[in-house]
Amino acid sequence: MIYHVTTAAEWKAAQEKGQYEAASLPVEGFIHASADERQVRGVLERYFAGQTDLVKLSIDPDKLEHELKWEVATSVSEEFPHIYGPLNLDAVVKVEAV
Repeated sequence: MIYHVTTAAEWKAAQEKGQYEAASLPVEGFIHASADERQVRGVLERYFAGQTDLVKLSIDPDKLEHELKWEVATSVSEEFPHIYGPLNLDAVVKVEAV
């Protein structure tokens, strides 16, 4: 399982559109994800501090329609999973408020 944090509004928009495209996709070419709960906590602290109405998507990598690459995030010198394309909704197996 891998994880991605987004807003409830962005997740709702993805459901209406039929796929999820994070803001990073057109800019960096991929959707950022986390490998475990420790990485999720770090992402929440670094990028979502003080924000509310967030959700954590639990994603089954075997169901992804686009390439998944593990790459080093130089800011923390740690490998993270990156999804190179829109996230197909059927790969999301659980959505939790955070």
